[in-house]
Amino acid sequence: MERWRDMADIPGDWGRSVVTIGSYDGVHRGHQLIIGRAVAHARDLGVPAVVVTFDPHPKEVTRPGSHPPLLAPHPRRAELLADLGVDAVLVLPFTKEFSQLSPAEFVVKVLVEKLHARAVVEGPNFRFGHRAAGTVATLAELGVTYGFEVLVVDLFERGGPGDEPFSSSLARRLIAEGDVAAAGEVLGRPHRVEGTVVHGAGRGRELGVHTANLDVVPHSAVPADGVYAGWLLAAGERFPAAISVGTNPQFNGTERTVEAHALDRTDLDLYGQSVAIDFLTRLRGQEVFDSVEGLLERIDEDRRRARELTAGG
Repeated sequence: MERWRDMADIPGDWGRSVVTIGSYDGVHRGHQLIIGRAVAHARDLGVPAVVVTFDPHPKEVTRPGSHPPLLAPHPRRAELLADLGVDAVLVLPFTKEFSQLSPAEFVVKVLVEKLHARAVVEGPNFRFGHRAAGTVATLAELGVTYGFEVLVVDLFERGGPGDEPFSSSLARRLIAEGDVAAAGEVLGRPHRVEGTVVHGAGRGRELGVHTANLDVVPHSAVPADGVYAGWLLAAGERFPAAISVGTNPQFNGTERTVEAHALDRTDLDLYGQSVAIDFLTRLRGQEVFDSVEGLLERIDEDRRRARELTAGG
């Protein structure tokens, strides 16, 4: 899959293509329907399928400080898109100047002059151009003018007709509430948090519970404080894990951390390595115990439950 960080990276001889545009953060099940339709239509037409997305998130430019928590950083997003059969990803630098483009200017500069769109595939709520003035109806009108068709894919709904459609906002809310199992249903896979392993306070090692303490990717959607079952992906392997998110109030901690304990492994040296954590389900909220012994007993129970839940996974 080709990856372009700017329109200047698009090959000069790039031909016709099927395009879909959006932030596509998380590449959730609703996104997968739209992208899957774009890929299938591209195959039918014998042309490449291209996803156009943005960096930073448009909200950070139009309303500084409002950057939503990220469900997947761009490298992870590209991996997910490649798995869906996308042929190229264009990550457009979203600047103040770019945000001022009218819907027609956006279509001409991106879809017509650079990607030579033969078809554009979007969801029904797609908006584009300055102040999000463009709709799918606008896009269809411009398609008539510039020679591309527009296909609209209904959003996938959660729980049946009338229930809340799958969306990045829904996934973020569930993660913030700690309901990572439900978020996984929206995403179509466990929610992942990535980062670099750094030295922490060393409390886990003192207690005999070795953990990988993550310096997470900025703006990551980190689940609510508590203990989770999931997996630690590191050194090319996937380890069943018990995961702690929180401030460690048992020892008067104040800094929020994300730590993963690879079950039944004490030999891992991951400092400085880039790793990922996949969250399967929440075991409990953050607690303070009457004694360190009480904490250790609960940790043993957390590990037992995490071991059971990740068995065979």
